[in-house]
Amino acid sequence: MSTQRPWLANYPSGVPAEIDLHEYSSVVAVLESSCERFRDRPAFSNMGRQLSYDEVDRLSRQFAAFLTEDLGLKRGDRVALMMPNVLQYPIAIFGVLRAGLTVVNTNPMYTPRELKHQLADSGASAIVVLDNFAATVAEVLRDTPVKHVITTGLGDLLGFPKALLTNFVVKYVKKLVPPFQIDGHIRFNDALARGGRQTFRRVELTHDDVAFLQYTGGTTGVAKGAMLTHGNLVANMQQASMWIGRNAKLGHEIIITALPLYHIFALTANGLVFMKFGGLNYLITNPRDMAGFVKELSNVRFTAITGVNTLFNGLLNTPGFDQIDFSSLHLTLGGGMAVQRAVAERWQKVTGITLVEAYGLTETSPAACMNPLDLPEYNASIGLPISSTEVSVQDDNGNELPIGETGELCVRGPQVMKGYWNRPEETAKVLTDSGWLHTGDIARMDDKGYVYIVDRKKDMILVSGFNVYPNEIEDVIATHPGVLEVAAIGVPDDKSGEAVKIVVVRKDPKLTAEDLRQHCKLNLTGYKQPRFIEFRDSLPKSNVGKILRRELRDAPKTAA
Repeated sequence: MSTQRPWLANYPSGVPAEIDLHEYSSVVAVLESSCERFRDRPAFSNMGRQLSYDEVDRLSRQFAAFLTEDLGLKRGDRVALMMPNVLQYPIAIFGVLRAGLTVVNTNPMYTPRELKHQLADSGASAIVVLDNFAATVAEVLRDTPVKHVITTGLGDLLGFPKALLTNFVVKYVKKLVPPFQIDGHIRFNDALARGGRQTFRRVELTHDDVAFLQYTGGTTGVAKGAMLTHGNLVANMQQASMWIGRNAKLGHEIIITALPLYHIFALTANGLVFMKFGGLNYLITNPRDMAGFVKELSNVRFTAITGVNTLFNGLLNTPGFDQIDFSSLHLTLGGGMAVQRAVAERWQKVTGITLVEAYGLTETSPAACMNPLDLPEYNASIGLPISSTEVSVQDDNGNELPIGETGELCVRGPQVMKGYWNRPEETAKVLTDSGWLHTGDIARMDDKGYVYIVDRKKDMILVSGFNVYPNEIEDVIATHPGVLEVAAIGVPDDKSGEAVKIVVVRKDPKLTAEDLRQHCKLNLTGYKQPRFIEFRDSLPKSNVGKILRRELRDAPKTAA
């Protein structure tokens, strides 16, 4: 039991120590409340088309009815969603949840190997996929339990004639849709129409029902689904609302959602919290097109934006960003990776708004700590534990350390996951019987309760806010016939925070770095692919033969 709670005395004015966890029975209950209260207000916007809360209510009901009445899916069945930020995404999320099913968020950039594992591991019965990525689904479908495939075009919800024109350009002019053959697949708009002819049957959900299987490497790198319940998500919505909602104007907020909704940060902080506020989520489909992104920002008087350090840095270095009207902006929230002081200071200079850093994990739905919004400037901490949350800095034996000392950061609260899907042994490694989640991050707490991350206990690599696990990279590299041994580590990178580096011992002396890069492109999502490749005659090992990644991290960086 934590006895040190200095953060309570330093909470921002008006922020309670505890939340009302029982105000809403489920994520769906929050949605229903917002759709009733803000029915005529815009909820989501993308590519010039807006959906009102009334439309979100109607379309998600139709999709829910399709899933249960047409497809016959049963409570608790899993449905994978494989799309970037398009209007179909929130409709699919809320439709799946309203049907009493579980969402399996899936990165559309997954390789066939990665996708097959996630679909098989989750036991997904159905998948909704954007046409651009359907070829990957087609490649692995026979090796998964998926029985139903719903496909959708980028422009499907943009209305006539824009929908037809957009889909034509994407497929035939830009050629962004690789050919695919999936027998019996159903188009998303047809699914909505079929659901509209059915009777929607409301499902009574509780805090114990699993809302999302959110895949993460956890502590070992074997991709596993964090079971996030409706109670977890309701708790985190309530917690975040207490901190960032004091300055929000209900029904009038406009938040820029550039991080993908399949990422837990954007899913909760943007998609769910601002839905609770009756706000408008302005969806950015391709934030990597920085020039196009800045052009969109110049056309909307946004009040809030979330992102990772690389996103903010990219915007600041894009011509025209400093000419945007920031007079309505009151919230900039950074998470997913460490915010760099230089970026935070420049952001404040350009926008006039403090870049507030928060901290969380997939396993905490995600928010655990957050800085007060009224900070005058960046302070290099991840903030205070949010309402109804305890943190404890512990040694390797689980003993709480005194204020100021460094140890593993542990978190306890109603937002902490139920566990890892079908992996009780992995769950037991990180979640204690008393409810403490061991984060693997090394931290210290000052006498005011502010938490500072100083290092990571685990070998996880953080690339632009995405977790990359050395075990997975090494497993892929090791399948190359020319490799004898391999170790993957993270190295500092100005753009992405960290980048992946591999150190390889050759089996085939003719093996080249380019050979390995081509191998990785076939098996790893882009952000997981090694930026640096080094060849050595041997790898440093312990006396029992374990590769010592830390020695490799401490060595000078070289690239092939």
